[in-house]
Amino acid sequence: MLISEEQRWLKFFTEGEQLNDDTLPEWMITQEMKQAMSTLSTFSEKDQDYFKYQARQEYIREQNAIQNELEQAKREAAQAKRLIEAAKKREDALQQREKIAMQETQAAIQEKQAALQETQAAIQEKQAALQETQAAIQEKQAALAEIEQLKALLAIKEQ
Repeated sequence: MLISEEQRWLKFFTEGEQLNDDTLPEWMITQEMKQAMSTLSTFSEKDQDYFKYQARQEYIREQNAIQNELEQAKREAAQAKRLIEAAKKREDALQQREKIAMQETQAAIQEKQAALQETQAAIQEKQAALQETQAAIQEKQAALAEIEQLKALLAIKEQ
């Protein structure tokens, strides 16, 4: 079958992608068609290379995104750890201040108890002194009463 050059090109453009450049049909065995088929193969390979390149780039982007997410998660975990440590330090400091305040409160209570005991001892001393004073007054009054009786007896005797 004889095909015109125009028909050959039209057939090449419509069926070129399905053709195998190793086993070309008879109508394709011309220098121009071999060169066109070679150019088509080069473009096809370039398309494949382009798609491989795009796939590699997409893979790299995905890996970079995963790496970035991992690094962000590590930074967030480190920040959370720092916050927890800071909170723990604040809690420890609060517990230490609480402990000191408790000790100071206990010391103040002990001081108040000691002061109360001293006050009670002073009150007891005052009460003892008051009792001694009252006993002395009673003794003095008894002595005065006795003196008055003696004076009355003397006055009776002198009369």
